Amino acid sequence: MTERFTGSFTQQEPLPQEAIDAAMSVLGHGRLHRYNLTKDEVGETALLEQEFARMTGARYCVAVASGGYALSTALRAVGVQIGDPVLCNAFTLAPVPGAITSVGAHPVYVDVTEDLRIDLDDLAAKSGAAKVLMLSHMRGHIADMDRLKQICDDAGITVIEDCAHTMGADWRGTPSGRHGLVAAYSCQTYKHVNSGEGGLLITDDADVAAKATLLSGSYMLYGRNGASPAPEVFEKHKYLTPNISGRMDNLRAAILRPQLANLSAQIARWNERYRRVEAGLGNTPGLTLIERPEAEGFVGSSFQMLLLDWSDQKIEGVLAACAKRGVELKWFGVPEPVAFTSRYDSWRYSAHESLPKSDRILRAIVDMRLPLTFSLEDCDLIARIIRDEVSKAYQAP
Repeated sequence: MTERFTGSFTQQEPLPQEAIDAAMSVLGHGRLHRYNLTKDEVGETALLEQEFARMTGARYCVAVASGGYALSTALRAVGVQIGDPVLCNAFTLAPVPGAITSVGAHPVYVDVTEDLRIDLDDLAAKSGAAKVLMLSHMRGHIADMDRLKQICDDAGITVIEDCAHTMGADWRGTPSGRHGLVAAYSCQTYKHVNSGEGGLLITDDADVAAKATLLSGSYMLYGRNGASPAPEVFEKHKYLTPNISGRMDNLRAAILRPQLANLSAQIARWNERYRRVEAGLGNTPGLTLIERPEAEGFVGSSFQMLLLDWSDQKIEGVLAACAKRGVELKWFGVPEPVAFTSRYDSWRYSAHESLPKSDRILRAIVDMRLPLTFSLEDCDLIARIIRDEVSKAYQAP
């Protein structure tokens, strides 16, 4: 009998009871706006900022409405102007070039390697092309941050880290987001903490933090933020920085705080599931797995594999066969964008050069979510199904 998976790839775990109780408390008093506080009250959003800054080791944190908003705010706060080039990964998701374009700048794409990390040789070759790099740790794959930082430091490039997929991850023990000048995180439902939408921005730079806070829409209430610079820093920027309202509210922050406190335990569960799928797919003919470097402390909330140099027809056949057996795979090689699987050549609002090396890799990437609603036995079954269908397709004439 042919095995079939009957679970859902999009169903998240329920929110913890502590988050539900915290949300009900906020709903009960009705002070959802982050600056609507009683005398001497520290709001949920300010507390979240303090706790996330402490968790990452950052001096400053600003809680905002989404990860994408955090990215565009970071670009503005570091001084990116209309017409400026900004380096970014060729393998990323649409909010990254979207953020760059939203501030009037334009992306300059850097190649991707077969291990799905930014190509550091290509970055070095293009290091004179821009003064800012928006680095995506795409799908949780962290580049050699020691070499990357050296390249950028030598070229005078400011690094903004897109940590949407690496909250809780690290490189040689340094938390993801702490290698660049500023970092942005997502709290969207499919990320590592879930408030539906939401974002966090961290930095050690007082001027960047002050500008990001003002950009988020603090009005002149920035003294109520939880992890922000001294008032005199704001004095330099408060009349020169526009309000582009994108604050996080107290309801989302209340939901996030208990999840943040439990993040380490959740990461251990994700990685256990990741390793089970990885073990089940090892040595599958025609399938390339992504090696995880020893220096990388990753979060395995999704799984990627490559069908390198396969024909489109064969890849489509594998995806269709797996789908019939309940396994939902996404393909970055699909010619037209589907859901989130768009590529740099799909973002036609900005000119780009051809990247043949990246094209070969992008068209081979097969992507799969690993929600914590999966049991370890589910992971074993999913791996068996993928292995079976890839093997059959690979051996077929």
